[in-house]
Amino acid sequence: MTQRVKVILNPITGRPNGTAKIAKIELALQQAQLDYSLVVTEYPQHGIELARQAVLEGWPMIAAAGGDGTVNEVVNGIMQIDEDESDKPTLGIIPTGTANDLAAMLQLPKDIQGACQRLAVGESKLIDVGQVNDYFFVNNSAVGLESVVTVTQQKMRWIKGIFSYIVAATGSILTAKNWEVQVDWPSGCYEGPAILVSVGNSARTGGVFYMTPEAVVDDGLLDFVYGAGMSRWRMVTLLPRLLRGSHISHSMVIYRKTKQLKITTSPPTPIQADGEIIDHEATEISYTIIPKKLQVII
Repeated sequence: MTQRVKVILNPITGRPNGTAKIAKIELALQQAQLDYSLVVTEYPQHGIELARQAVLEGWPMIAAAGGDGTVNEVVNGIMQIDEDESDKPTLGIIPTGTANDLAAMLQLPKDIQGACQRLAVGESKLIDVGQVNDYFFVNNSAVGLESVVTVTQQKMRWIKGIFSYIVAATGSILTAKNWEVQVDWPSGCYEGPAILVSVGNSARTGGVFYMTPEAVVDDGLLDFVYGAGMSRWRMVTLLPRLLRGSHISHSMVIYRKTKQLKITTSPPTPIQADGEIIDHEATEISYTIIPKKLQVII
C-alpha cells in the first residue's frame, strides 16, 4: 500500500539549501513511491501551523524535513489537535539539519533517500512526549546555561555545523553564572545555586552532548541533570565528559528520573526545547511526561 505523507520542509536548515534541497527531497520521495504533498515553511513556527492544518486535513503521516527545530514545530502542531493516539498522524523525519538528535536516537538513516525509504516502509513505534509549561518537546529541554548556549549558537554566523555547538558551549561557560534555583520532583528537591537543569526524553542534544545519557524515548520518564554550584573552571573540565555522558558520575552532578519536575529560578532564564528558545525570561518552569503519545517512523 502506498504511503500518503504530508512533508513540511524547512529550506534554510543544513545543506543543501533552498531550491536544491526541495528538488533533492522531491526526487527521493518519488523514488520511494510515496503519495506526498510538500509545503515549505516561510517564518519561525510556521511549521506548527502547517502541521495543525495537515492533521485537520486527515493526513495519516506528517514528515518534518529539517533539523530538530523543524521536528519540534511539527510535533507541536500535531499535539495541539485534541485527538486520541489512534487518530493522530504518524510523525516521519527527513533529517537535513545540523544536529538531527532525535533522528539519530531513533537510528534513522542520515541521508535523504534512506529516510524517505523508511517513510515508505512505514514501521513505527509509540514514543513519549515531554511538555514544558504549555509547549511540547520530544528530545530535550533545558534552563540555565544550556539555553544560553543555544542562544549563542543561533547568533553565530562565522562558524557552522556541529563544531558551532562546542564553540558556543565553551564561550558560554567562560562567562557563566549560577542561578539560584528550587528544583522539586515527587521523590526529592534541591534549593541552591545551579548552572543548569537539563531535561531529556532522549540521550543526546546539540549533536554531540549526551546530557541525559540514560534517557529512553519510550520509558514513560524524563531524565534530568543539574550541576550544583560549580565554578567556571570545573565546568570547563567537565565539558569533554559531556561528549560521552560520563559527567553523571561526578560528585557535583545530580542525575534523576521523574514524571514531573518543577523549577523556580532567579534571575530569569531562557528555556530551550529541542534546540529552540521558547521563552527568554522564565522564572517558573514545569515539566511533565506524556507516555506513549506519538507514533514515530523508525
